[in-house]
Amino acid sequence: MAAVQPPMETLRRAAGSLGVLDWIRVGVLAAGLLFVATGLLPADTARSSIGRIAPLLLFLFSVIVLAELTKEAGVFDAIAQRMAKAGRGNYAALFLLCVAFASLTTIFLNLDTTAVLLTPVMLALAARARIATLPLAMTTVWLANTASLLLPVSNLTNLLAADRVALETRAFAARMWLPQLAVLAVTMALLWAFYWRRRMRGEDAYDPPAPAPVRDRVLFSATGVACLLFIAAILGGVHTGVQLGVAATVAAAVAVAAFAVRDRSALRPSLIPWQLMVFVTGLFLVVPTLERFGLDDAMVAFVGHDGDALGAFRAAFSGAGLSNVLNNLPAYVAGESAVPASNQEQLLSLLIGTNVGPVITPWGSLATLLWFEWCRRWDVRVPMRKFVLTGAVLAVLGCAASVGALLLTR
Repeated sequence: MAAVQPPMETLRRAAGSLGVLDWIRVGVLAAGLLFVATGLLPADTARSSIGRIAPLLLFLFSVIVLAELTKEAGVFDAIAQRMAKAGRGNYAALFLLCVAFASLTTIFLNLDTTAVLLTPVMLALAARARIATLPLAMTTVWLANTASLLLPVSNLTNLLAADRVALETRAFAARMWLPQLAVLAVTMALLWAFYWRRRMRGEDAYDPPAPAPVRDRVLFSATGVACLLFIAAILGGVHTGVQLGVAATVAAAVAVAAFAVRDRSALRPSLIPWQLMVFVTGLFLVVPTLERFGLDDAMVAFVGHDGDALGAFRAAFSGAGLSNVLNNLPAYVAGESAVPASNQEQLLSLLIGTNVGPVITPWGSLATLLWFEWCRRWDVRVPMRKFVLTGAVLAVLGCAASVGALLLTR
């Protein structure tokens, strides 16, 4: 019989398994709890802040569990292999297919899903097809950020913004479809110029990999149906944080039920995205505290409160800049408090800046942090100078194009 480990030994082993990013996330939550305990953040304010994000945390938890099980069932791998086959060895065709895959995953299943699940799929595809990994990797991380404008579900910041300006899913998409198309066009042009063209990728053609068999057809079908149900719920008019959380939970429950019957070994604790939950909860305690001690005034100075075109561009570039200094989530939350609720264009421009802009620094968004972690695990070398410089070009041109398009949808 195996000996039972003492509690302190268990804690020591658990602590030893945490990476640097994990400790940062835990530290953010610990700081937030300390602020509440010491009274720097009043308990009522803390409850209000956590109450605002509770439905969003349910959504994030459920959609990531859904996506993890969908990947486990082989759905993403099958799509990637079919993409490579459909490209028929042509890089331009593969480029368009990868852009479509990454964009649709981000739009309907959240940017963190793209970073967490699509990155390893794309890297595996590169290995199987014996092609350069960097073009596929950069396509994933750039589109995880820039393709996250269209729907409230695409990004946590979108859910917050949609709630602030009282826009349901269709109304939100009606304002953001043109900005989304504009930034996708910019992203595609820059991806091709910086990473995909012949001089950058190094080959004229690639060999499509042989398709791998589906391990379990029942799980493959069940998780595919669960994803389609979730997408149908979004398109059918689900729009509030509570409704999105319920829709994602139902879809995740379908996937969990299928695995409970067919493969219980996949239902492991690592499915729970505790790092994301801890980080987001901590941020929503830390940022309100900082707002009470001068952050509000600083954000008003940066963002301003002008509702005209100049105010929109100012908000976008302030949000983009602060996102790359701190992180896009606290940048949006802090900026939101500086923008009057009546200035819809300015608030949506701030959203554009915090979604499209954080592509310069590795910590600009959680999706970018997760992407770097996957690249490290796969031994993918990311030239930091090129990453920063090309990201800066994308941030400037992408924000400018998106805000300009937003002003056309008034």
